Amino acid sequence: MSEPDRAAAGRDVTLAGLAGCFLKIALASFGGGLSAWTQRVVVEERRWLNNEQFLSAVTISRLFPGPNQVNMAIFVGQHFKGFPGALAALAGLLGVPLAILLSLGWAYFHYHEVPALRATLAGVVAAAAGMALSMGFKLIGGYLRDPVALLFAAAAFVAVGLFHFSLALVVVALAPLAMAWYWPRGDRGTAEEPRP
Repeated sequence: MSEPDRAAAGRDVTLAGLAGCFLKIALASFGGGLSAWTQRVVVEERRWLNNEQFLSAVTISRLFPGPNQVNMAIFVGQHFKGFPGALAALAGLLGVPLAILLSLGWAYFHYHEVPALRATLAGVVAAAAGMALSMGFKLIGGYLRDPVALLFAAAAFVAVGLFHFSLALVVVALAPLAMAWYWPRGDRGTAEEPRP
């Protein structure tokens, strides 16, 4: 979809559409994989954002305090409809799932010894991990031609995954370096364009 077409799709966003979108994401991602479902629904299905805008939103959502997906819903809702949009997206993300979670919590603490329930929950965790991997593979394509982006990603993975440094410490160390490297300069184009 071209940028003008995507901009036209963004103009068609309604409060009900935002609430429905994030309700769909919340219900489809039972057990995890919220980021993967958000990418699928917001980028691939509704075409409200492109992959680059989505990655920017994910980054911002993770940098701020609070649950990432709550931040993402607020970010997307506010982007399209301001404060009412943020509230609509947040209501869609949290309303029905909260009621379901309270019911499931009650059932779990009364029936958690049932083997079928344990097996079901183990399957849900595996599916959530698969969804997260699938999103990563979809989004990495645009960065394979940018060795510096891969270097930052590898540094973050090694620091957190292998050396178990605090995520906050890694963000504080790498974020300024990445921002300085990709800051728009007249001789290098805009931040939207990956470095050759």
